[in-house]
Amino acid sequence: MYDVVLLTLGSERDAPGGGCGSGDACCGGAPEATGKPAAPPAGDRCETPRVPVLACADALTARGARVETVVARSDAEVDEVLARMDAPARSDGLAWPDPDSKTRLVVAVASDAQLRAVVRRLVRRYAPPPSRRPAELAGNRTVPDLPPIGVLPLDPARGGPHRDLAAQLGLPRDPAAVAAAVLDGGVRRLDLLRNDGGSVTLDGALLGAADEAGRPLHWRGRVEVDDAVLSDGADPILACAIGNAGGYATLDSLPLLTAGDPADGRVEVAVAVPVPTRPTLGRKKKIRYEVRRARGRAVAVIPRDERVPFLDDGVEGELSRKRSWWTEPGAWAVFTG
Repeated sequence: MYDVVLLTLGSERDAPGGGCGSGDACCGGAPEATGKPAAPPAGDRCETPRVPVLACADALTARGARVETVVARSDAEVDEVLARMDAPARSDGLAWPDPDSKTRLVVAVASDAQLRAVVRRLVRRYAPPPSRRPAELAGNRTVPDLPPIGVLPLDPARGGPHRDLAAQLGLPRDPAAVAAAVLDGGVRRLDLLRNDGGSVTLDGALLGAADEAGRPLHWRGRVEVDDAVLSDGADPILACAIGNAGGYATLDSLPLLTAGDPADGRVEVAVAVPVPTRPTLGRKKKIRYEVRRARGRAVAVIPRDERVPFLDDGVEGELSRKRSWWTEPGAWAVFTG
């Protein structure tokens, strides 16, 4: 039978000022560009698990699994959990996931940002440096197959276009169903977007913002997808969506991404550019939006403005220099029902 670790990330209340996967903080939804908060005292690492976590733990225990609940408030504490899935020591000294591990991980998440924080630490743990790339690593990957994760959503599924990743993937949400998936379900491998800022993207990123009145703030930048140029930097851009899945498929009813597939080995990119329409007699000139789309292995965005706000898996940030995302096909995985 399996050892199952039910991992919950400390709340924003427990790690003030932290960002999801930034520095030592693990709470979701905070800006990326933050300093490292002080680690919590050694004796202050426990808090009462939420009801879905307790229900999932009970369901796992009833099936004979050995269950441990862990609340992690820092990257170091997340790393302590992930180390349990290491393979035996290798001759080259690399940390490597054990495909036959009897330890299974369930991450209780209140947001996609929290799930991303854990996957980011998996990448940090198992991605070998370029100078020590092992021969068994696939040519189109910089990380090995990461261990599968059980996803336990802590909040009910939301309707509308902004569904979380668990809903998009059709993963179970009921704690008992999540427990069954972890012990008896299949494994679905999914693409991962890495970027040269040192982070990862599971669902997608949206570059752009609006003012306090809700009016879009146009920005300029060069956007390239492989060899295709969606903007050369001269056009004012309403938004740029970078999609691994479909979380940023629309923006205020404007279709951006049309074919989000987190397992096709491609990234989909859309750029919305305002285009003035020719006024008819007695009417004012109107603005429509032209959406330019491309799919490929990698995307690069070079902002012409000083700072471009963005959301990446729900985490806020600002882009002030070139950022590249690239696809790691099938790099991470989830347990399915």
